[in-house]
Amino acid sequence: MFAVVRTGGKQYRVAQGDKIVVEKLDGNAGDRITLGDILLAGDGSDLKSTDGLTVAAEIIAQAKADKVTVFKKRRRHNYRRKKGHRQQHTILRIVAIGDQKEEKSPAQAAKAPKPAAPETPAPAAEEQPTANPAPDNQEQANPAATEDKTAPAKPKKAAAPKPADETPSTENAAPAKGSAKKSPKGSKAE
Repeated sequence: MFAVVRTGGKQYRVAQGDKIVVEKLDGNAGDRITLGDILLAGDGSDLKSTDGLTVAAEIIAQAKADKVTVFKKRRRHNYRRKKGHRQQHTILRIVAIGDQKEEKSPAQAAKAPKPAAPETPAPAAEEQPTANPAPDNQEQANPAATEDKTAPAKPKKAAAPKPADETPSTENAAPAKGSAKKSPKGSKAE
């Protein structure tokens, strides 16, 4: 099936799997977009109705065209202007036309992740031992003795810091070195 779509003021004849370069469209690589302005659709020589028909496409890349040099000159007037321009465009891959589903090529099928096989549960005997097995001797009965000796010891909790609103009392505190208590003028120090 083919369709003639209009985007960016140009018309393109597309079929499923085709890659086309169109004027810049919003989106990032990997995004899917829908082209809704379909002018003609058909299968072989049979034409089909375009009512409600859409073309699904995937953005492959956002790129720039080759550089074009714009040079202006007016003879005998010493007027020369040189500029360059690279037109931005979007590369699209047509995924589906209308209700068609995307057919995966062998290369794409190899890239697709295979569904994970369901995990078989391990036998109950190989799972973790029960929490409190029957003690065979005195050492196993003591849970402290059964701890792993190679495991790091639990760190001790540090003393909690004092809240900021508590100020240390100055009654019993000695003055810092180099600072002398000065008394206000006219009063005697005790």
